[in-house]
Parts: sequence; structure tokens; C-alpha cells
Amino acid sequence: MDSVADGVFTIDRDWSVTFFNRAAEDLTGVARTDAVGSKCWDVFRTKECKDSCVLRACMEQDRNISHRIMTIARADGVTVPVSVSAAPLKDHTGAIIGGVETLRGLSGGEEVGRLIGWNAPRDFCTRDPYLTELVRILPQIAGSDSTVLLLGESGTGKELFSRAIHRLSARSKGPFVAVNCGALPEHLMESELFGYKAGAFTDARRDKPGRFQLAEGGTLLLDEIGEMPLSLQSKILRVLQEKVFEPLGGVESVATDVRIIASTNRDLTKMVEEGTFRRDLYYRLNVVQLTLPPLRERGQDIPLLVEHCLRHRSTVLGKDVRGVTPDVMRILMRHDYPGNIRELENIIEYACILCPGGLIEPDHLPRNLRPVIRPASTDIPLTMEEVRYHAARRAVSRNQGNRNAACRELGITKDTLRRILRLGTEDE
Repeated sequence: MDSVADGVFTIDRDWSVTFFNRAAEDLTGVARTDAVGSKCWDVFRTKECKDSCVLRACMEQDRNISHRIMTIARADGVTVPVSVSAAPLKDHTGAIIGGVETLRGLSGGEEVGRLIGWNAPRDFCTRDPYLTELVRILPQIAGSDSTVLLLGESGTGKELFSRAIHRLSARSKGPFVAVNCGALPEHLMESELFGYKAGAFTDARRDKPGRFQLAEGGTLLLDEIGEMPLSLQSKILRVLQEKVFEPLGGVESVATDVRIIASTNRDLTKMVEEGTFRRDLYYRLNVVQLTLPPLRERGQDIPLLVEHCLRHRSTVLGKDVRGVTPDVMRILMRHDYPGNIRELENIIEYACILCPGGLIEPDHLPRNLRPVIRPASTDIPLTMEEVRYHAARRAVSRNQGNRNAACRELGITKDTLRRILRLGTEDE
């Protein structure tokens, strides 16, 4: 067990620690000689020990619990976010004699930083091997001053990567300017990018600098470059080739010292074949290409991102939202996230608004994520979860709303009944 990367400890029925592995020592800062024999709440010193102890829940309800997000206080006073899983320990007769809990640190950005040798921003919450490799090579890319092309679906973090490249580059003291090429009307885009001279058109009473001038000595992000009209693509190509541009209404070229980062969620190679994107511009932009994976392909990062979003949102909203229930984590892990990280952030923000404090429950999630229970009268065969839900509802109704009597009739606990009625599932 000392070779396991996750912290592992066990307790007996008196809540005394009976085993404590090396990773648990590293995570908590408590030596195993001090932990073994102590009460578990004296070792971890967390609010969840009193309000929502996972070991108590799994031992009392005889069930496993996975991916509960919470925090523990290290021996040195530092608060550490962790993902907790727990299960009851049984003897040969099936009697519960204690519990086992595993702890996985959720300091994703700091962990990546240790792996790749630089102080990675905390926003890089990942254990995905491919994404970790991209972060590892980011300092070398940032130091090259080459044009970078960021590819990926909307919400995958392309602007986050572009800002990290800027911060790690020699241009970090210069400005970082972003322009969304898909948000500007075509007739305004040229003046926004290159500026204009007084008298260039009717209302141009004085010179106005464009984004290239505002980004002088720094980095310019051309977001959604695939939306740029063909008429402007040739002018961007000239800036990349000759490092000069002409303001609207100007007669002299203006030199520019700007690093270009372009990003898009579109297939530029297909656009080149269709003639909607210039081939020469594509190859000028595609010096360093980074493709960011969608969230559905990096499911192991969801608990990290949930913890990161919770820490930020609960602070902004001024609420003591400490984590999510196992049912909520199960729902979040199963979702495919067409909006990627941005969608997950919105889900957590919505849930934090509805959650009064403590743990986020399924009822706090957006409606599209809550399980839908079909009527019992439907001709379509019901799932086992739906059968359990309707059976529980009928039992409660037969007992005039007395849930204790319904539990006795069904042979289940009150927690199980509440879970069935809330989710239509029974995780036993």
C-alpha cells in the first residue's frame, strides 16, 4: 500500500485509525505513528467530519461512495482540496467492522507544475497525459516568438492557453490584446484591426489606433480566425510576411512588432479546400499548432475542474459551498459537455446560486441535467430506475405520506428512499 499514489487509511468501529499509508502521510503532513490509534477527525480536522462524513455514511448505509470533493487541513495549517472515496470494511461473516477511505489531492495546476518544471497557472487543472504534455512544452513555445495556431472546440480553453503563452514569453511586460473575428461586422473589422486616419470617412475626426497598434510590443490573439472574411485575410498575410500594415485612409505603411496567436473551432484545412480560407495564410499561421481536447475526452479532469470552479464561485457568491454529493458527481461525470469547460463552469455557477451551503445536491443542477422519470402508464418499457421510483411513490401514497412506514414496507432505509424519489436511482 505504500507504493499507491493515493492516500489510504482505515478505521475501526470506534473511529480510530488502524492503517495509514505513506501517501496519506505526504498529503496530510501527519506521520503514521501519530495517526494510527488517533480518532480520524483529529487527523484530518475538517468541517466535513461533523457535517457530512463519508465514512459514517458508507458504514451506516453499507454502500460505496466515490468522488466526494472536500478539503482537509494539513498539520501545517494549509488547506488541501481532495477527492474522497470510501467503502465499508467487513469480516468473513459480512459484518461491518470499519471503513477504508482513499484521498486524492486536487491541486491540479500545482501538480502539473511539479511535473513539467515550471509554475503552471492553477487554471491548468489536468491529469490528462496529452494535455499535460502540451503544458510541458508551453515555455519553449512561448520563448520562440513564432506564430501559434490553437485549434479546439468552443470552451476548451484556447484563450487560457494564449494568455499563458504571453505570460511565459519575453513579451509578458507588453500588452495582451484579443479580438474576436466572429463578433465584428465585416465593414468594421478592418478599422478595428488596423485603425484609421482622420478623414478616412465621414465621422473620422481624429486618428484612431487599431488592435495591432494597441498590442505593440506584446501579443495579439485573433480569436475565431476562421470567421475572418477573405477580403481581410490578404491584409493579415501581409502583416505576417512584412511586419507592416496600413491604417484605413492612410498612405504610409506602419511597422508593427506584435506576436500573433490565432485560434478557431473550425476545420481550416477543409476551409482551404473549399476556398473559404487562404492557403498561404493558413501555412503562415500554422507554424506551431496546438489542438486542445474536448472535456468529454478528459473525464478524469472533471473532479479537478469541479473543485476549481467551486472554490472560485463560492468565493464570488460569498457562500460556504464545500463540494458536491456522489450523485451529483456521477451526473457530472456522465454528461458529454458539448460546451466543454465553459459549460461545466456555468453548471457549477448555477448550482452554487441555488445551493444554500454545504454540498450541492441534484436538485441544485440545471433542469436538463436532472433525471427525467416517465409516467408509469407509458407503453414504452421502463428502466429499473423508473420502476423503483414509481414503486416508492406508490408505497408512500399507500401509507398516507408516512415515509417511515413506506421504508418498512419496501425494506429500505430512509436515505435510500430519499435518493430514489430524488433521482429515480438506487445506488446500493
